[in-house]
Order: sequence, then C-alpha cells, then structure tokens
Amino acid sequence: MLKLLIVEDQVDLAENIFEYLGEDRFSLDYAADGLTALHLLATQTYDIVILDLMLPGVDGFEIARKIRQDLQCPTPIIMMTALGDINDKEKGFDSGADDYLVKPFELKELKLRIEALHRRYAPQKPVLRGGDILFNPGTLEVEFHGLKTEISGTPARLFELLIRAYPNFLSHQALCDALWGSDDDFEGKSLRTHIYTLRKSLKEKLGHGMIKTVHGRGYRLDPPDAE
Repeated sequence: MLKLLIVEDQVDLAENIFEYLGEDRFSLDYAADGLTALHLLATQTYDIVILDLMLPGVDGFEIARKIRQDLQCPTPIIMMTALGDINDKEKGFDSGADDYLVKPFELKELKLRIEALHRRYAPQKPVLRGGDILFNPGTLEVEFHGLKTEISGTPARLFELLIRAYPNFLSHQALCDALWGSDDDFEGKSLRTHIYTLRKSLKEKLGHGMIKTVHGRGYRLDPPDAE
C-alpha cells in the first residue's frame, strides 16, 4: 500500500482523486490547508505528498519549504497547480518539489507520476522467505521453485503478514487488526473470503494453496516442502 497525503482545498477535486486511485493499493489522507498538512506530516509517515499551491492561509510554496526545512521531511512532493509559467515551476522545484503537474490534468497521469516517484525514492525492500516460498514486497511477486505470480491488494497484504510470521501462525484477530483495525463478525467473514481468493490464485499459478488453516486459531504459511 502506498500512503498518500493529498493537500487540496477544492473538495471536489480531492474526492475525484480519492475515487480514481481507490483503496486497493493506496491509503489516502486529506488536508484542506497547509497547516493541517504539516501537522499530519509531523505525526505520520507518507510515501508521497500531493500538494496544491493555491491554498488558504499559507501557500504551497511555503508549505513545501517548511516540509523540507522545518520538518526535515524527505517525502517526495508532487505540486499540482494552475500556475504553469516556467518561473512558477522553478519556484516550485526550489521550494522542494520533486514533480510539478499543471491543472487541468488527466487523473491517469497523476497516478503514473505517483508510481514513478515511488519507484525512484522508495527504499528497496528485502525479499521475504518462508521455506522455499519467496515474496518480494516491492513487486508483490511470489516465487516457488521457479514459478512466479503477482498478487495485489488485500491478498498481498495478507500474504506478507503470513510469510513474515512464518513458521508461526497468526490468529484471526491479529490478521483482522492488521488489515482493518478490527475483528468484528463482518471483517472475520471478509478475512475468510480473502484467504479463499489467495489460496485459489496460488493454487492455479504455483500448484499449491500455501495457506494452512489452524482450526479455531488462525492461519499460517504452509510451504509444500514442510509437509
């Protein structure tokens, strides 16, 4: 999941961005002004900041400078604005921006720029191993004896939790808490659905479901060679 902070005083535009990006791969926070954004950045960690320039109170140029100088925060910043003059772009980059997107723009272009920035600046994540099963959290690729498949969304988050816990199992509550922050009946049913989907996908692509039910307790990774 990429955690994004969208700083934009136009609520309708922010809602369009939220709707387009969705919640499958992106975790989205919103700030309607720069001071709220600075508070969020001081207390939380984000992968990308999407920063409008024409904000109430303190403009985006000053907010970017505060992010870099006051907070000493290296999180990549995409500035988005109707100011398309080269002097404005120069000022934006001098303030600390990593990318500059002129309104109006296609939402697909914003998504492509987010993904490109993340690839450029994200720390390399080590490949995880459970028995002979390999999982790359950066590419979301699962490999087993030369066979490979890519998973995404909640099943990918679920698989990463299980392979990190290997050879131990994780309880229903621990998994629901990690995925949704709760363990109510609805989330319990949702967990079972995602386990089923993940097993089916791994079985089809790699020849083994790889997830074992620990009856009455939870689930654990089940490498075939461990049987």
